[in-house]
Amino acid sequence: MNNKTLIFASNNKHKVEEILAVIGNRYKIITLSEAGIDIDIPEPHDTIEANASEKSRTIYQLTKQNCFGDDTGLEVEALNGEPGVKSARYAGEQRDFDANIDKLLSELDDKENRNAQFKTIISLMWDGTEYLFEGIVKGMIIYERRGTNGFGYDPVFIPDGSYKTFGEMTLEEKNLFSHRKKATDKLIEFLKQQ
Repeated sequence: MNNKTLIFASNNKHKVEEILAVIGNRYKIITLSEAGIDIDIPEPHDTIEANASEKSRTIYQLTKQNCFGDDTGLEVEALNGEPGVKSARYAGEQRDFDANIDKLLSELDDKENRNAQFKTIISLMWDGTEYLFEGIVKGMIIYERRGTNGFGYDPVFIPDGSYKTFGEMTLEEKNLFSHRKKATDKLIEFLKQQ
């Protein structure tokens, strides 16, 4: 693999689609399945940063290739930052986002403060050294789902500066605000200097 090739430590097609939309054809991004890697990388840590690191370090140890992993959490003010690192498994290990949204809306039922933020951390392993890139988008949780685009909590999150939920936006619209795009932009800036 040349240094324009990166393994993305994910098989989440939504994440891959969002990352590819930002990176375009500047770099060749290979998913785990495309790299022939069939493992489920654990997310055992209590911070988003540590889980992102776990993904990139695991794949680097396996392949010794430049690679990156990301982890994202929804942090809700009135819930002391929950679901945070547990965002994908908020309602249980089955990773059911409908159940996760139901639980979130239930937890917020009697709360006036609906402020929240999405935080993405990308961990890049580049020539054996780790670099971290952060992207944050602030917004609010609405009272019921709107829209069917995106994934995860997108139908109940409106970013500051918009009247649409992420679930109502096209990918192009979402990328005007997206936490994942902000982190990926920082990754691209780093790679340009290498």
